[in-house]
Amino acid sequence: MGVLLSKIGALLSNWIGPSTARAEDASSEPSSVLSFHSSARWQLHFNSAKESSKLMVIDFSATWCGPCRLMEPSFNAMASKYTDVEFVKIDVDELSDVAQEFGVQAMPTFMLLRRGKVVDTVVGARKEELEKKIQKHR
Repeated sequence: MGVLLSKIGALLSNWIGPSTARAEDASSEPSSVLSFHSSARWQLHFNSAKESSKLMVIDFSATWCGPCRLMEPSFNAMASKYTDVEFVKIDVDELSDVAQEFGVQAMPTFMLLRRGKVVDTVVGARKEELEKKIQKHR
C-alpha cells in the first residue's frame, strides 16, 4: 500500500506542478535546495523519497534564527557540491507539524535521512560537522 501511495503522490506532484520553490543563495545563482511551504506537499515528497536510497539532508530553521541565516550559504554550497544528495529546507514556523513529527527542539537542526529513516543529526551552526556527516552517509 505504501508503494502505491508514493506512486500516486509522485504522479500528483508531477501533475500539480513542482512542490517547491527554489531558494536563491547570496550569489544569485539558483540553489538546489528544495523548500516546502505546505505539509501536504512535503508529505507527498517524503513518501516518494522513502523509495529511494538517496541521502536527504533536511535543514530545520526559522527566518528569525541568526545561526540559521549564518548556515544558509554553507548549506546552499553543500547542495551545489554534493549533487548526489537531496537538500531540503523546512521553516519550523511555517511547517510546525513537520518539525514536531521529527522532534526538532533547536535551530538549526540538520537531519540526514535515508529511505525515510534518520541516520544522523547535527544540531547548531556546525558546518564542518554537517559536511563530515554528509560525506560519511552519501
